[in-house]
Order: sequence, then C-alpha cells, then structure tokens
Amino acid sequence: MGKVFVAAEAVKAGRFIDTRFNLQNRDWGKQAFQNGHIQGAVFWDLEKDLSDMAKTEGRHPMPSKEQLQQLFERCGLSYEDDIYIYDQGGAPFAARAWWMLKYAGFPKVYIVNGGLEALEQAGLTVTDEELTYPATNLTLQWNESIYSSRADVKGIVDGAQTGLLLDARSAERYRGENEPIDKVAGHIPTAKNFDWEQLKQGTQLHANEQLLTELKKDEEIIVYCGSGVTASPLYAILADSGYENLKLYVGSYSDWITQYEIEVGKPK
Repeated sequence: MGKVFVAAEAVKAGRFIDTRFNLQNRDWGKQAFQNGHIQGAVFWDLEKDLSDMAKTEGRHPMPSKEQLQQLFERCGLSYEDDIYIYDQGGAPFAARAWWMLKYAGFPKVYIVNGGLEALEQAGLTVTDEELTYPATNLTLQWNESIYSSRADVKGIVDGAQTGLLLDARSAERYRGENEPIDKVAGHIPTAKNFDWEQLKQGTQLHANEQLLTELKKDEEIIVYCGSGVTASPLYAILADSGYENLKLYVGSYSDWITQYEIEVGKPK
C-alpha cells in the first residue's frame, strides 16, 4: 500500500482534510475547524461523514458506497489529488478517513503525523476562512480486499478461513475485565490483542518493536476495535510498516456481539 504517514515538513501542495473529533464532545471538532484550520481544508465529521449512524452494524457503522462517493464528489476530490488528512495528532480520526479513501481507490492519500499542530509548526497557513470546491464526478475503483465483513470474521473464528484477528482495544477491555461502552465484555474468539495507544509518541503515531515482532507479514490480519474507529490507526501503522494482507472490520466488536458469542480472559 506504500507510504501512509507523512511528516508535516514534507507536505507539498494538495488537498487537506480536517478530521478533528472528540468522542466525549461531538461538537468540538467542527467548532475547532471553524476557529482555525489549514488553508484550503475541508472538514469531515466522524459521525456525519465517516459513519452512517442510522445503521445498526456497530456504534460507528460503515457508510454506503453511495454516501462515500457523494462526500468525495461534494468536496471536489479526484484521483489526481495529493490528499493530506490531519486530526489533533495522536488520534484515530485521520486514519479512519484515510482508510475510507483507500477503500475507494484514491492512490495518493496520506496521514499527517502530528496533526494540525505539526502543520502549523511546519509553517502552513492557518485560517478561519472556509473554501468550497467545484463538485467532481468520480468513477471509483473500490478496493474490496481491505474490507472485512462480519461473515469474513466468522469464517476465521470457525476455522473455515485462515487469518489473524487483532483487537486494538485496551488489554482490560479485551480480557473482559472492564467494558465502559458495550453491553457485553470480552473479545471476538481467537483474537489477539494490541492496544493501539501503544503506538502513541506524543501527538504522533509510530510502530514499535513489539508490534512488528509479534505479527507475520505473510498472514492475513483483520484489525478491529470497539466500533471500527481506533482500529484504523493500528491498520494504518501496519500498512505503513509494509504489511499488505490487511483488512479492517469496520463494524468491529460492537457489531459482532449483536450476533455471536465472545471470549473473555487472557490470550490463549
């Protein structure tokens, strides 16, 4: 999949997407964007643009292809664009948008490591002026190979398909010792655990030795979390580290528990 993360000082001319969000204060991201953003950026909201909250497949359900295409066209994006996505840094939201653009086949999409603050420090202009772009008409080449459905995950759990399930939540939630959000505590059977927060280095995200030594590059890895959001940065870091056989289960644990049993306890 090639380079995913880019340093702010290496950013060139292109399109900017602001994805700042706060799960505890859902209006914060839009307000922050209105107060100041990278010149030329458009704002994408996690729940209004990057999820279809009317669906029931998990807490942040996957938008339809039609919804995503409308978003991309409304913002005037094209396959020729260099697209730079940022959030507040050390957060999962830019990675969520990046994955959806890659799912739609956009070839030149990057996550700015360090977020808005890093771009400011690199000298990019911050403004409260909001630009609109002429709509585009896209013929999208969807990349189904990076998307995992609940049925795909069930195939691995049942042993009908080979692959590794990787849970990006905290170890406590994975083991079922503490579940602050979902109705059932535990994890999808057979899954291993790697807390995505271990990737944080200040406002940046980086792979660490533990992650890279525990996972094999030749096996299929399906990454999930609670609602598909915090699995995105773990997926992006693996892609940036050269793992190519990756899928994201967007519905994640909150979707799985609507139909199937779970496991609790330590990894087997």
